[in-house]
Amino acid sequence: MAAKVAFEDVEVGTELPAQSFPVDRAALVRYAGASGDFNPIHWNEKFAVEVGLPDVIAHGMFTMAEAARVVTDWAGDPAAVVEYGVRFTKPVVVPNDGRGALIEVSGKVAALLDGNRVRVDLTATSAGQKVLGMSRAVVQLS
Repeated sequence: MAAKVAFEDVEVGTELPAQSFPVDRAALVRYAGASGDFNPIHWNEKFAVEVGLPDVIAHGMFTMAEAARVVTDWAGDPAAVVEYGVRFTKPVVVPNDGRGALIEVSGKVAALLDGNRVRVDLTATSAGQKVLGMSRAVVQLS
């Protein structure tokens, strides 16, 4: 499978479709099981507060993966992402209120690179706060 987006169809500033990803405590438990990361800050309110957090927080890698979905959905092939990196700036706080949290992600093509590659810069926020910094992916287009 190859990227469904053609290099000649994009330019610097091309916006990727924004997406919102709901996160609740059940999603954190499933992610903990899949990743093996059972740190209690991701499921135990009492522990999270005792270590100085406002509440349970989402796993950083969970947040990073949700943001990457904007790129893989746009490209049409997860293998088209050849580089991806972020800096974690703020945690995604996930209250136990029946609603949880929302991670909102937007992206745009920031640079055209050699070999039909583009750099996509992402913005990820939750509760009005930027949760990922320097979030960038290099995508191999067709």
